Amino acid sequence: MYDFAYHKPSSVADAVKLLADPDAKAVSGGHTLIPALKHRLNKPSALVDLSGIAEMKGIRREGNALVIGALTKHEAVATSPEVKAAIPMLAFVAKHIGDTQVRNRGTMGGSVANNDPAADYPAAVLGLGATIHTSKRKIAADDFFLGMFTTALEQDELLTAISFPIPEKAGYAKMRNPASRYVMAGAFVSRGPMGVRVAINGAGPCVFRQAAMEAALSANWSADAVAAIKQDADGLNSDIHGSAEYRAHLVSVMAKRAVLAAG
Repeated sequence: MYDFAYHKPSSVADAVKLLADPDAKAVSGGHTLIPALKHRLNKPSALVDLSGIAEMKGIRREGNALVIGALTKHEAVATSPEVKAAIPMLAFVAKHIGDTQVRNRGTMGGSVANNDPAADYPAAVLGLGATIHTSKRKIAADDFFLGMFTTALEQDELLTAISFPIPEKAGYAKMRNPASRYVMAGAFVSRGPMGVRVAINGAGPCVFRQAAMEAALSANWSADAVAAIKQDADGLNSDIHGSAEYRAHLVSVMAKRAVLAAG
């Protein structure tokens, strides 16, 4: 039997107050939390539904950055003229998340805060050197993703928006499991105000930067520059779908494809 209180605050301040309860859980799209509730893997004292908070929605250009509210749905990012004009590869990422139902329900903030190893948005956030805005502070992407399903967010802290520096070039490529469609290894590359960045998702317990590839692309922005770089398999995911060594090989392949996609 489900036994929890349900709240639907209309402001960030009200939501933060409700989340002061350590057993309360925030929910936006619900793609991770709702299945966990169904399987009794999570038993919160209260659900705090964020969908009514207007200030956490929307897309806007601020100087040389694109700011996207945490509650903005994947489909809105995928079809946004502002995103397509400023960072077209970010629209591409959103367009290829899950299926139509997922894209019309899931939110950018929910995905980033959840930090699933196979999620697409963390690669874009880290690969573009974005800044995470919360109800308390601003956190650089490099300091935000700490481990599998773990971020720098505190219990009563809400991710409210993400600010993406607009790059000169950006590309993304991923290899999906043919059955589940979850990412086995992906690479997001960019060159711009944050320098050259390469973020890898799916292959390890948490999204991470590939320093050797960043150095190679800084010297020579080409697919050939990363094709010969071997990813260390130590610490990478290994399961029935693919060994750590296989995922390490995929990192090089996806990075090369991402550079080609960036142009």
